[in-house]
Amino acid sequence: MALTEREIKVWDEIADWEDKLYQYEPGHFEALYDKWIEQAFSLLPESIREQVFSKVDNWLFHLNAFVQGSQLQMEARESILTSARIFNPDISTLNDLKGLSIDQLIYMADTQIARHRLYSVTQGGLTGTGDTLLLGSDLPAITLINLRLVQLISMTYGNEVNTPFELMLTLKAFHAGMMPKRMQKHVWEEMLQDMETSDTFFYQGRDELTNASWLEQPIRQILKALSISMFRKRLIKGLPLVSIAIGGTANYRITRNVSEFSHRFYQYRHLSEKRGVR
Repeated sequence: MALTEREIKVWDEIADWEDKLYQYEPGHFEALYDKWIEQAFSLLPESIREQVFSKVDNWLFHLNAFVQGSQLQMEARESILTSARIFNPDISTLNDLKGLSIDQLIYMADTQIARHRLYSVTQGGLTGTGDTLLLGSDLPAITLINLRLVQLISMTYGNEVNTPFELMLTLKAFHAGMMPKRMQKHVWEEMLQDMETSDTFFYQGRDELTNASWLEQPIRQILKALSISMFRKRLIKGLPLVSIAIGGTANYRITRNVSEFSHRFYQYRHLSEKRGVR
């Protein structure tokens, strides 16, 4: 099926974004940082490294499946369908959303993105108060927010996320969004290859996610927690505004990166399917 003029424009926007992803060159500090991470982690025995990566992968997979099966996510699915009926009252399934215009789909996805960025900032701000319980739950909380957002973006573009294939795609999109920009192109290429499979129920690609380079995100979370702890006693009008700003800004950046990568991927997938390219 031929793309409309507007869809061609969105396709070109994705191509421009993709070019910037491929052309991104890490700075000298980033290269040194990567080398330091790899050297530090290489000190551990290989069996322990594999065990750590395996446990993190399992944790993310089960957390993603939990989010998909939660009552909150089921209600969000119905909310997406209800919103879509504003544009077409005959919509009854998520697959019917694929018949909406690209601007309608983008509008619905952007609504979800804006809402979850607000959740992320709020959660980060609460963490910034320095409460021990909130600091300890920050990483699981920001992970849940962003996993849920990726699933909602996928559903907005007409995909049921309750199959192994779709769950793994959402997990990979989340994982890529959490990675540094210089590493995202490798996951992007892998996800485009996954799209070419003929089996869209069972996932048949590479299911290992985490590696030494992915550890940058937990390290950043530790640095954020240290910064919050450092500034939480510096009160402005009785509030630790500096540490609240640190927590809110850091979490906003995470959700912005995850939502940008995920939204581009599902736009690309939607338009590719419409063109008959897989």
